[in-house]
Amino acid sequence: MMDILMSSAKSPMISMIVWIVVLFAFMYFFMIRPQQKETKNKNAMMASLAVGDTVLTSSGFYGVIIDIQEDTVIVEFGSNKNCRIPMQKSAITAVEKPEDAVESK
Repeated sequence: MMDILMSSAKSPMISMIVWIVVLFAFMYFFMIRPQQKETKNKNAMMASLAVGDTVLTSSGFYGVIIDIQEDTVIVEFGSNKNCRIPMQKSAITAVEKPEDAVESK
């Protein structure tokens, strides 16, 4: 009699643990892992920055990198070449290498 009561008490506990494991697995594969991939790609992009690259900033401006320092870059905007603005590397959202521009034309 006691065994029947113990086995019926363990069944809801085991199913609850299984659901918690499933929930954490779902969170890992649909939230944490994609964020880690995105961070890895952004770090690789920042490491590959070079003078002459065309960049898109987080504010929507396109410019060309003319100097790179530790955590800042100097970006030249416009066609008159007079607008040079220092900005943080983290403000860069996309990079187009000069070789990529030549291949697309």
